[in-house]
Amino acid sequence: MAVRTTPPTQRISLDRSIERMRKQLAEFASFLGRGKPKCSLEEFDLETERLIGDLLGQASDLLHAYEYAELGEAAGLVNMTDEAPEGSGLDSQRQSLLQRSRVLESCVSELEARRTAAPKKTKIGRMLIGPQIAEHMSTEIRSVSQDASLREAGQLMQQWKLGSLLVTNSRAYVGVLTDSALARDVAAKGLDPRTTTVKLCMRTPVAAIEGDRPIIDAVRMMKEQATRHLAVTQDGQIIGVISVSNILRYYSGVV
Repeated sequence: MAVRTTPPTQRISLDRSIERMRKQLAEFASFLGRGKPKCSLEEFDLETERLIGDLLGQASDLLHAYEYAELGEAAGLVNMTDEAPEGSGLDSQRQSLLQRSRVLESCVSELEARRTAAPKKTKIGRMLIGPQIAEHMSTEIRSVSQDASLREAGQLMQQWKLGSLLVTNSRAYVGVLTDSALARDVAAKGLDPRTTTVKLCMRTPVAAIEGDRPIIDAVRMMKEQATRHLAVTQDGQIIGVISVSNILRYYSGVV
């Protein structure tokens, strides 16, 4: 007599879940140029986040991965040893769309795997907390003086292969300078990078997040504050930096 590994009612539920996720993946194809989208990309993203949360759980790594894919510029950063410059020349919108597609494909695979075997229980601690930011941050902190010229800051970014620098006034960190802000301000405002100081182009205050918070909180803060870099703190002191590429290295194992 055969032994069922999954109860009949659960199998039916998983069959329906797989069908719903496959339908979502099929509809996404229109955003890649295969047909005309039925809604805006923003509306599709909201519906997809809700669907993944309903079918796989709000703590699912795949939900986090999809949210992160919305940040864009995903492909091309995974294999970088350091932070990739923001002006990398990639078609960031296209890469973001492809990343979404890979996440949806992984969602289908995950549901199919659940259908063929009884679900494995996840430790509650991991479900609620997940990987912490401090586990995936860069501990090497690179900075530049607020009185340095934009040209000097740009040279440091090239030397260290970074997309951002913390800005210091010799006593504390007072802001952040990114390569996109540097390029934008120099080009749009006609600033002379040889004489313009970092202080005029830095972003203040420093966007920071506690290192013991789950990595998904960093994803959400990046989206909310429209930034690719966050300082990581412990007891009020900056202990590292987490960036787009740091998070991608974590999620690259998922998608």
